[in-house]
Amino acid sequence: MLPIDRSHLYDGGELASLECVGQRVIIPGPAGVLEGITACPDKETRGAVAVILHPHPLYGGTLNNKVVHYLSRTCNQLGIPSLRFNFRGVGESGGVYDDGRGETEDCLAVLDWVQERRPGFDIWLAGFSFGAYVAYRSVHRHPRISRLLTVAPPVNLFDFKVLPAPSCPWTLIQGELDELVPAASVENWVDTLPVQPRKILLPADHFFHGQLNALQAALLQSLNDEESEIGARGLCRESSFS
Repeated sequence: MLPIDRSHLYDGGELASLECVGQRVIIPGPAGVLEGITACPDKETRGAVAVILHPHPLYGGTLNNKVVHYLSRTCNQLGIPSLRFNFRGVGESGGVYDDGRGETEDCLAVLDWVQERRPGFDIWLAGFSFGAYVAYRSVHRHPRISRLLTVAPPVNLFDFKVLPAPSCPWTLIQGELDELVPAASVENWVDTLPVQPRKILLPADHFFHGQLNALQAALLQSLNDEESEIGARGLCRESSFS
């Protein structure tokens, strides 16, 4: 569990000037409805949809978290629509916190919902902190996930070692000054894996205070560099989740 004196309460007026607000959606979930928000670019260029998972529900984590918000903006800048949603028991989502197990089922339900509305599209799955744990739990359980993004995966707080490594391309973002999830713990865990992620290290604490623009720029650069290496898909569609 995260220390009780720290929280992920990023919500507030500082988000008001950022353009990343779309349509509110209600998604059927295994423990009740799940509240979500879409964010779409003017033009889609990659034939993919991003699903982004928020940090720990018991410490203020919601779909309005600033890191989650910036991940959504980054995906939009890449021409990818995104969906953020509240785990069970958060906001207007039904159910109660379930230590990652039920939240994984929430995630899988949302992935199915996206797949039904975008058949044939790839899904990028991203998560911050607790959300990274749920994303890592979910990535091998859904066939349409083509990329995994984990930000500050809490390997010292949850048991990642019992989970299979992802088979899709994977980018890991970590703050070198993270006081809750030490960078050394993440590095030691990654070293035990049969596959290695593409790593982005930033001079940031767990909450990426003062480093959110750097996080966005580094992720954009990394993804563009990677796609230049392997060749980007040239799809172009109008934005809509309907």
